[in-house]
Amino acid sequence: MMSTIEIPPRFLERMQNWLGAEFPAFVSVLQQPPQSGLRLNLLKISIADFLNLSPFVLSPIPWCPEGFFIRGEDRPGKHPYHAAGLYYLQEPSAMAVVELLDPQPGERIIDLAAAPGGKATHIAARLQGQGMLVANDLHSQRAWDLVKNLERWGARNIVVTNEPPHRLADQWGAFFDRVLLDAPCSGEGMFRRSLEARLDWSPEIVRACAVRQSGLLPQAARLVRPGGRLVYSTCTFSPEENEAVVSNFLKGHPDFEPVEIKTRVTFEPAHPEWLGIEADLPHWGGQYRLLPHKGFPEGHFIAVLRRRSGGEWQEVRPFPIRLIPLAQRREIQKWLASLGQVDIDPLRLTLYGRRLYAITPAAIDLGRLRVILPGWFLGEIKKERIEPSHALLLALEGKQIAHRLNLSADHPAVRKYLTGEALQEGMLAENERQVLADKGWLAICVDGYPLGWGRVVDKIIKNHLPKAHRLS
Repeated sequence: MMSTIEIPPRFLERMQNWLGAEFPAFVSVLQQPPQSGLRLNLLKISIADFLNLSPFVLSPIPWCPEGFFIRGEDRPGKHPYHAAGLYYLQEPSAMAVVELLDPQPGERIIDLAAAPGGKATHIAARLQGQGMLVANDLHSQRAWDLVKNLERWGARNIVVTNEPPHRLADQWGAFFDRVLLDAPCSGEGMFRRSLEARLDWSPEIVRACAVRQSGLLPQAARLVRPGGRLVYSTCTFSPEENEAVVSNFLKGHPDFEPVEIKTRVTFEPAHPEWLGIEADLPHWGGQYRLLPHKGFPEGHFIAVLRRRSGGEWQEVRPFPIRLIPLAQRREIQKWLASLGQVDIDPLRLTLYGRRLYAITPAAIDLGRLRVILPGWFLGEIKKERIEPSHALLLALEGKQIAHRLNLSADHPAVRKYLTGEALQEGMLAENERQVLADKGWLAICVDGYPLGWGRVVDKIIKNHLPKAHRLS
């Protein structure tokens, strides 16, 4: 028998007032186990190839072609395919946000509250390695969680910053093709997943979040180029944080207008009547509610806005690459060639201290911003060698790496590797031990997809999987 969860009574009163006859269906869903989803990484694998490979029972998510519902008893977060970055575990209704943002290859896009990386990885896959994604988060620890997920995803054309939105707007102005503000909110859509969300909730928290969101949205708007798209989203139901924030923003920003989007499924329109506002006002289009009892598991609010054309497009300086001296650059190219077919423009290489990066051609001047990741992190220069990064390997195909050990997902050595153990000769079959003949860096792969680096020393594969990526 399923136990019930305690939901704040004041929240239920509010929702009953707004939903009316739909309220019993809404409450019924909140008492059911949450639905989980995974979204495939189209940078690494096609939908057809993953379905042939998948050990999970999957059913399609209608509003996201690469998204799938998964059974509650499956544990995809512990599977080697997750460590290889073949998919991201994400609440299904959250996948609709980037569908409505609609990133296009070659665009410059910024995700202002990107941690832990669900929507940022979705954007990165849609960019297909072209253009640039700035993934930002104000909180330092969360920004590092974001870096970890983008590393696993194999994203190359990214920058990760750790700033409040107004600092980014001061630096770049109206420059980006698409801007996403997935705003911090009261988290009502997380009630059946999170006891903390239920305990923290109060009408006062709702009001405080609405004030904060009303300050963030105008800063996000400063980053949108003329003709560009701004998407505002929350995972909460309160109209104070949704329709009211967007309505007040549009009243004060006549250069923005809502955009009606043709969607794969029918999303419910906004509910201004929950605020006692007339629903026929022209700016209520382009705002959507995803409600749990209408088939969208945890719920979301999404508003799609466009900056009217005709304004001034901010000019931004390109990224000032610090060129590496020619002799050192040749050594780095020689090192890359020793790893396999790693094709990187040598003029895009730059050093920050001992850390080596490849800067995407679309990158822009970062000024004095707090930057965690200025580009694709390739490795670190040590005294006698260059140590390749996890981000380098996870952005490559297994077949590109010259020295690799390919194991099946159910091979006992894979689990040992993912928990941080060294791999001994006796763990490998006779035909697998040939990789031990050559010392040096070795890519550990699962079914052809890179998991991480090892280093062969005296017939032992030392484990170089970063601690942040290990299974507990």
